[in-house]
Amino acid sequence: MTEIVLKVENLVKNFGGLVATDSFNMEVEQGEIHAVIGPNGAGKTTLIHQLSGMLNQDAGTIHFDGQEISHLSPANRCHAGMVRSYQITSIFKDFSVLNNVAMAIQAQEGHSFRFWRNADKDVELASKAMAILEEIGLQDRANVLADNLAHGEQRQLEIAMALATSPKLLLLDEPMAGMGPEESARVTKHLSSMKGQYTMLLIEHDMDAVFALADRITVLVYGQAVACGTPQEIRGNAEVRQAYLGED
Repeated sequence: MTEIVLKVENLVKNFGGLVATDSFNMEVEQGEIHAVIGPNGAGKTTLIHQLSGMLNQDAGTIHFDGQEISHLSPANRCHAGMVRSYQITSIFKDFSVLNNVAMAIQAQEGHSFRFWRNADKDVELASKAMAILEEIGLQDRANVLADNLAHGEQRQLEIAMALATSPKLLLLDEPMAGMGPEESARVTKHLSSMKGQYTMLLIEHDMDAVFALADRITVLVYGQAVACGTPQEIRGNAEVRQAYLGED
């Protein structure tokens, strides 16, 4: 029986007279990449803010890893294993790529930053950090200052730092934003290689990335889930084509 990592039931969020999340339901299974797509204004940003704890819901519940977390703070959700890429940090631009990931590992392991030292002086720590950089395709940039990375590489580094916390669920909020086609294809390739190793909830506008990565897709329109299924099922759904994907 497949384990349900995240279960959202009847989630509601109103902003005055605007219903941003409207009795939303969703389940994310262990090991899957589950994408949420929808047109601008569909409520995707509001949804991920609610899941990560940045916004409180007006009604409904969120269960994660078998426990209700509806009223936990963002920090406590992160400690429980629900990690949103930017929650870890904005990257430390004056440190190397390797040391950025090493600091995320240290934070996850509970070390005090007062005793932090360069990763290249700690063989075990450097080895762990380098393994994560290899997963996301940044191993050749390990010794480069984070400030000198291209935009797409900085987004990759944010994902690497999130992976360094050993998340039970990784919330990826438009990881391809601002990337060109080559950068997006590269990140898609590396995320695809991690299928089954991590459970991911992906919110993304890049449909090539979504259909290449997702095991299942939930389509959000005006705060409601109008469809959920495999990429093939979503492509063939007439309501989804009309609301979002287009007839082509």
